[in-house]
Amino acid sequence: MSKFRQFIYLAIGTSFGLGLSPIAPGSFGALVGVAYHVAIVLWLPASWHLPLLVIGLALVALANHLLTPWAVEYWKNEDPGNFVLDEVAGYLVVPILFRGGELWQVALVGFFLFRIFDIIKIPPAKQIDRDMHGSWGIILDDIVSGVYAALVLYGLVWAGVMAP
Repeated sequence: MSKFRQFIYLAIGTSFGLGLSPIAPGSFGALVGVAYHVAIVLWLPASWHLPLLVIGLALVALANHLLTPWAVEYWKNEDPGNFVLDEVAGYLVVPILFRGGELWQVALVGFFLFRIFDIIKIPPAKQIDRDMHGSWGIILDDIVSGVYAALVLYGLVWAGVMAP
């Protein structure tokens, strides 16, 4: 493999190097998803938000699927911690499913909830993380964690803690 291709794969798989952080690489890597979400909401018409978030999630999931064999070989690990496309995808589930609230609330609270759920892995995320392998095993537990985060955001709105 050429050095240039290796560089491109590393840049994509680590969310432009954020996943190479020695501390909390998943959290830093997920910030690319937050930045993408915020940019869409701030700079594009509301009618574009959901389609572009879904397209972004699909592209990240595709990149995760295509680059997983490379990442597993590169880091010699079935689920490499520096390969953070799954965290980007998991965060993007939050604004796709939670269609309310102020941008800062969704981005900030949604990000922290997603990361908490991704770290503690409430079932079925725990079973997916433990039992599934390959690209689906890497990404699906994060998708489940994103769903949990969105559900908690709806719960916060229902409880009156967050604006609808």
